[in-house]
This record gives sequence, C-alpha cells and structure tokens, in this order.
Amino acid sequence: MTSVLAVSTIGWLVVVVVWIALAFWPARVAGRKGHSFMGFFIFSLFLFPAALIVAYIVDDRFATAA
Repeated sequence: MTSVLAVSTIGWLVVVVVWIALAFWPARVAGRKGHSFMGFFIFSLFLFPAALIVAYIVDDRFATAA
C-alpha cells in the first residue's frame, strides 16, 4: 500500500511541476511584449489555454510607431 501511495505522490508532483513550467510560456510571451509577467503567470496557472491565446493577441508595447 505504501509503494502505491508513493508512486501516486510522485505522479502528482510531476503533474504540478509540468503545470507550473507550462504557465511560464504565456507569461514569457506577454513579458516580451511589455505586459506583466507575473500577471500572465498567475492567469495561466488557472486558465492556461486562454492565457496563451491572449498573450499572443495582445499588442506589443515595445513596437515602435511607424
């Protein structure tokens, strides 16, 4: 019984680490565009697909006006 629990715990730990690692993707995209890295990181922790779409759609604040 203990070994099954340990595998389950390790499995959940891997899931959480991957989940947090994926949350960095939209945060980095938005951060490179001049938006809040931490705001998008928290947003993507809860709503990853929506945060990823929004991060790619938002305007680049660093773009120079033509």
